[in-house]
Amino acid sequence: MAAKMESTRLEYIKLNQSKFITDSYIHLHEGLRSDGGARKLGKPCILPSSYTGGPRCMHERTQDAMTYVRHYGRPDLFVTITCNRKWVEITRELFPSQQYSHHPIARVFRLQLCKLMDLILKGRVFRRVKCHMYTEEWQKRGLPHAHILLWLNDNVDANKIDDFISAEITDPALVLLLHEVIKKDIIHGPCGVNYEKRLRWSSAPTCTKGYRRKFISKMQAATDGYPLYRRRSPAEGGRTVTVKGHTLDNRWVVPYCPLLFKTFGAHINVEYCHSVKSIK
Repeated sequence: MAAKMESTRLEYIKLNQSKFITDSYIHLHEGLRSDGGARKLGKPCILPSSYTGGPRCMHERTQDAMTYVRHYGRPDLFVTITCNRKWVEITRELFPSQQYSHHPIARVFRLQLCKLMDLILKGRVFRRVKCHMYTEEWQKRGLPHAHILLWLNDNVDANKIDDFISAEITDPALVLLLHEVIKKDIIHGPCGVNYEKRLRWSSAPTCTKGYRRKFISKMQAATDGYPLYRRRSPAEGGRTVTVKGHTLDNRWVVPYCPLLFKTFGAHINVEYCHSVKSIK
């Protein structure tokens, strides 16, 4: 149904180019001048900014985000929530022969996203929020996810990041439920030459997502806009888990917020931003 709706919108845009005043687009005039004539261009079809996912739409969203940066500075936190196809709200509506793709999971994800935003804005999980913005996207496997940027009233102290962002495996004796959820949803891979999953690996023997990471005893600053979180080795007290027959340590853990993780039981990645590069 989504594909039918999108094709209908594209057909309407194609047949109503005159209503969008396409002759006034500066990029079209630049193309005519650079290519030497309209005959070489063919018949152009300009997508308006109201078409979600088009180049003009993405350009406007980028400019809106940079306006936030100009007024409020760099964002403090970058949160990503991904729909969990095993949520009870989804599985209880399925018939024995159905899968999650047969259920309108977008509605369930929207409700969970609203709960998350209420918890962040009204519950003040990360203290008072000055402003925020987020965008919803769809993964290739058909699961929605949202990217959230948060500007806090009080800047986050780099020395206190470990209080609400963790990149380590918890002790099962203390919080068994959180330990099981981390083991199932927050461990990256395992992927690589010595593992079965190689989807995230390029021709070089390195992971495109940067895993596995290095052991770090204390949080450090990095050059890509994100810090290097504490990942203690087993010799320093770090814990290990067994996933798909492989013993993995803290180097494979995706950064997360323990409170949000226990509340929603989904893949919620929380990153601390110390550079404007993260908003891009």
